[in-house]
Amino acid sequence: MSEPSVPWRVLVVDDEEPARRLLVEYLRAHPAWRIVAQAKNGFEALQLAKQHQPDLLLLDVQMPKLDGFEVLGLLAPEIAVIFTTAFDEYAVRAFEVHAVDYLLKPFSAERLTQALARAEKRLGEVRAVAAPELARSARSPGQYLERLVIRDGAEILIISVPSIDFMRGQDDYVEIVHDARSSLTQQTLQSLELSLDPRQFVRVHRSYLLNVSRVARIEPWGHGSKMAILHDGRSVPISRSGETRLRTALGV
Repeated sequence: MSEPSVPWRVLVVDDEEPARRLLVEYLRAHPAWRIVAQAKNGFEALQLAKQHQPDLLLLDVQMPKLDGFEVLGLLAPEIAVIFTTAFDEYAVRAFEVHAVDYLLKPFSAERLTQALARAEKRLGEVRAVAAPELARSARSPGQYLERLVIRDGAEILIISVPSIDFMRGQDDYVEIVHDARSSLTQQTLQSLELSLDPRQFVRVHRSYLLNVSRVARIEPWGHGSKMAILHDGRSVPISRSGETRLRTALGV
């Protein structure tokens, strides 16, 4: 790819100032790339990405508040990402979520040059990986989500998984009922189900995923139907196969 008439925009994201300084120093040798901002954490990264609309993020994986995979799940899908990390266990996962490249700390100026060359060829490509897949890539096999990070309108929410009462699928959206409120996320119920501990969350209906700890009892409802009655009195419909799964999870 030829050098652009206007430099490509780069957002540097790392919670450690020496790491940010090193990237700034290395990038001076690449006039085709211009640093538009620097972020110290994931929340700043999302705010600055919205403000500056960068072409590329140099994104640390392990950060407080939001990690790199959680940030990636909330970014515009056309923004290219190069992960920077001190842990090689994230390398394969970085490619699984369509990151352009990863830089294993400490890395050389030459290694950054290689990564930028890869990025030039990928600029503008749209990632087709949903947020739950991104979140799963940050975990070791057999681990389940302990929190959900979603964008609900203009708000970024961190939802503790144990605080969720149930989830209801609505086409390409899922309504998450939690903490005495309801939030929408543009995901599918199936993808969320795969991210959660099946001992804690059971698919009780094609449109409902239920936290079993919220269930007070199961009652008949209409013509052969059943309802799960929650401790606060709300009800969630149960299919025949869902009742079997729920009773197994409840041990009744």
